[in-house]
Amino acid sequence: MTAFLTDLRQTLLGSRDSKQGPLPPMLVTMTLVTGLVDAFSYLVLGHVFVANMTGNVVLLGFALVGAPGFSILASLTAMASFVLGGMAGGRIAARLSTHRGRQLSLATSVQAAFLVIAVVLSALMGRPLGTGYHYGLIVVLAIGMGIQNATARKLAVPDLTTTVLTMTITGLAADSKWTGGPGSNAGRKIVAVGAMLAGAVVGAAFIVHRHVVYPLVIALIGAGSIAATAAVLGRTNPSWTATAS
Repeated sequence: MTAFLTDLRQTLLGSRDSKQGPLPPMLVTMTLVTGLVDAFSYLVLGHVFVANMTGNVVLLGFALVGAPGFSILASLTAMASFVLGGMAGGRIAARLSTHRGRQLSLATSVQAAFLVIAVVLSALMGRPLGTGYHYGLIVVLAIGMGIQNATARKLAVPDLTTTVLTMTITGLAADSKWTGGPGSNAGRKIVAVGAMLAGAVVGAAFIVHRHVVYPLVIALIGAGSIAATAAVLGRTNPSWTATAS
């Protein structure tokens, strides 16, 4: 229980003594952003994910056989845009490979710029959604989430991918003490799942009961805060900014 609570605290608050420093809570915030953005894309843009590409491949399969409510073009647009974002995130990581703080700050700043465009488009669009706004939003959001995913991959903080939870949940079960496993990072895994769920719940609630723009505004605030925090905390080159081995 002590190890679990320590892991929980370090994931939510970070630790100067850890080699990951403040990265875990910032990546938890990015996971929350994922839930917000995918809630918007799925509920507003017509059954398409812009962050969860595993789900998007499945949705593409539904569309290919003509299942109602799914679009081949929308899924392919999201996947292609996500790949572009992943390439951009990879370029940022290569450029700043020796300083994880600057890498995270620049990547989330670029992501925030795409979220600004998405906020403007969602504020201007009418209902029902015009085709131009629809695909414009898919493109800018998927590019931004591609950048985020590439960045999380390069930062290499265990169990905090910010998007893919299948292996996180599998690890939570397979590594548990009940199975004779080490139970490692159980607190971190639970926080990651909770953050994604919270983002989805908050995003869906605003879309259903308020205005569709609010989830993107919250996501923008989250990305912007991470960019600023990473820049400030990494300014003196603390040990956590070094590339993970």
